Amino acid sequence: MTSLFTTDPAVLVLEDGTRHVGRAYGARGTTLGEVVFATGMTGYQETLTDPSYAGQIVLQTAPHIGNTGMNQEDPESRRIWVSGYIVRDPSRVVSNWRAEESLDEALERDGIVGISGIDTRAVTRHIRSAGSMRGGIFSGDSASIEPDEQLRIVRDAPQMAGLNLSAEVSVPVAQVTPAEGERIGNLAVLDLGVKQATVDNLAARGFEVHVLPQSVTIDELRAIDPVAVFYSNGPGDPAASDAHVELLRGVLDERLPFFGICFGNQLLGRALGLGTYKLPFGHRGINQPVLDKSTGRVEITAHNHGFAVDAPVEGEFESPAGYGRIEVSHVGLNDRVVEGLRALDLPAFSVQYHPEAAAGPHDANYLFDRFRDMVLASLAGRENRDQVEQGDTATTGEND
Repeated sequence: MTSLFTTDPAVLVLEDGTRHVGRAYGARGTTLGEVVFATGMTGYQETLTDPSYAGQIVLQTAPHIGNTGMNQEDPESRRIWVSGYIVRDPSRVVSNWRAEESLDEALERDGIVGISGIDTRAVTRHIRSAGSMRGGIFSGDSASIEPDEQLRIVRDAPQMAGLNLSAEVSVPVAQVTPAEGERIGNLAVLDLGVKQATVDNLAARGFEVHVLPQSVTIDELRAIDPVAVFYSNGPGDPAASDAHVELLRGVLDERLPFFGICFGNQLLGRALGLGTYKLPFGHRGINQPVLDKSTGRVEITAHNHGFAVDAPVEGEFESPAGYGRIEVSHVGLNDRVVEGLRALDLPAFSVQYHPEAAAGPHDANYLFDRFRDMVLASLAGRENRDQVEQGDTATTGEND
């Protein structure tokens, strides 16, 4: 736990030339990414290990970070995914009985370059006004690079818009989690950056969860004989994921029940023929109010998205891609952003946030039950159709 007791310099450089000088935190070196802020007061371990944050330098708006340390029970994936980390006041001690290492030790282990000791409120207000932008953290020896050269390095980094990051975060081979309780059937989960809490919630509903690589084909998906398909959260621009959109259209064409969250919501929108766009500074945190239009209930939800679906928030409309009637099912109350879609003529729906809420409130956990009920209804309908067809065949045979 050396980083808190050294005076290695560090500087945060934004692409508009803004500079903030602080102290090195975590690994030393240079890192680049889109600078975004997350408003959660707690749950930093889940945030850091959420694959949706790949390619992003995450700023914590909560001023005091690290007091609960890190453990092996709470990670949402196999590693820390953020490109960089910004905090104001890192805890000098770890004071939680579950902690197995300090936060800065975990950052160093995974090679995550961070910065501490800067005015994170000022950076947050700047991003809220100017929008999310590329940035770089230069710490240790890298902090002494000439300011003009640091700015050039930042401006040469790729933009998040147009970036496909799915291959970086997805599993290389399929992974299976057995169903808990009464088994419903195989669930195909396209791993675009799935979190472990999502897998656990799906398995708890009776699904045998097959987490599949993002490169899977429709034939490979069919081979597991799924009762339904799920698209996970993930990083990147949905406009750069044409292959995933085509795969989803194959799923919709076969009328397989579908549920998507976060990135999966954006890809359902695209599959239905809708557009997507980049938000000025996105939604990231565990305190975002969303209206469920079907119940009139306001839920406090966990978000992490910088893109959104472009669709009318009131009334039904026809899918531009020919999939029947669609409605926006959930709306963000801060800015009226589309937070959910529901197909009215197909067994498919999605939300733009995290119903597994790790970390976060559990107001939206019912969506996993809604998905299970939709799948069970689809299976019952399929069984009834099979019985009718068998009856028709038997009657035809008798008449012959």
